[in-house]
Amino acid sequence: MGKFYAFLALSFVFLFVINIIFASLTIYAWITDGIQNLLLGMDLGERIVTSNQIKWIILSDFIWLGFALVFLLKRKHYRTQSSDYLSSNIIQKQKIAVVIPAYNEEKNVENIIRDYKSQKNVENIIIVDNHSYDKTVSIAKKMGAIVIEKKKNKGFADSCLLGLKKSLETDANVIVLTECDGTYAGHDIEKLVPYLDECDMAIGSRLIQVLTEKGNQNGMFNTWGNFFLAKLIQIKYFSLLHMGVVSFTDVGCTYRCIRREALEKIIDNMINDYNKNIDTDGWLFLPYFNMIGIEKGLKIVEVPITFRKRQGESKSQVNRKGKGIIYGLRFIWFIIKT
Repeated sequence: MGKFYAFLALSFVFLFVINIIFASLTIYAWITDGIQNLLLGMDLGERIVTSNQIKWIILSDFIWLGFALVFLLKRKHYRTQSSDYLSSNIIQKQKIAVVIPAYNEEKNVENIIRDYKSQKNVENIIIVDNHSYDKTVSIAKKMGAIVIEKKKNKGFADSCLLGLKKSLETDANVIVLTECDGTYAGHDIEKLVPYLDECDMAIGSRLIQVLTEKGNQNGMFNTWGNFFLAKLIQIKYFSLLHMGVVSFTDVGCTYRCIRREALEKIIDNMINDYNKNIDTDGWLFLPYFNMIGIEKGLKIVEVPITFRKRQGESKSQVNRKGKGIIYGLRFIWFIIKT
């Protein structure tokens, strides 16, 4: 079904572009030649009906809809085993390790560590320093965090994987992944962790307006881009009975918690895939994390969290439209082909 989905997604994009171009050209031609068309007694509707191109476009659209219907029907019973429905596995005594990738965050790291250390059941803070040239490492050590110092800047994904792997060396039964930029709040752990009694991983969503601080880095372009990409993943794992085995609205949220046994189930695959250069700079890691979790049978839920303005300069610069468009196109291709 992966190739079938890729065919549907790519053909949809092609047909969508063709439809938009034809509609724009038709309306433009009718507007510019409107007087002549009126004199000839031809309105916009008649112009469209008499066009041979529109007939082929409509035929192509209906053929695509036919293939889409086949895809939906084939997915009627996707992931409908009893194990994919409600079941409880309560974590009796939570021991939480928090993994925080960091790069030149000397202005934030002390407050971030203090925030997460103050949360209930948090026993370990793991700072993965991506070869900073400021005082991030020394401050993190002073605050009592476990610090992984990288000899070379290998990107965000590498830092996440090193931290997640390190968390399994502790006795934590819940692992939290977050960031060091001040956008996420430690108290949201209490929103995410309770879902692990019924699920394997709980992921944050930053798109709820009343839970976001005005002026945060997710502008309109980023918000709708994240939503579109999230739904692209949801459709990829579509189930006709439940609109998909997951419900995503935000593909780029780092903040998440995962059960220890669930992380153990996927960590080696994640490291092996990364070593095969599945992502050269690391920013495809988050949708990849979601997708491999689904493919390995994890039960995943998305939870609204608070989202604040970033403290300091954004490392990814996805808030810039040029960068955002490039990342968006890479995400689309990655989701379709993977």
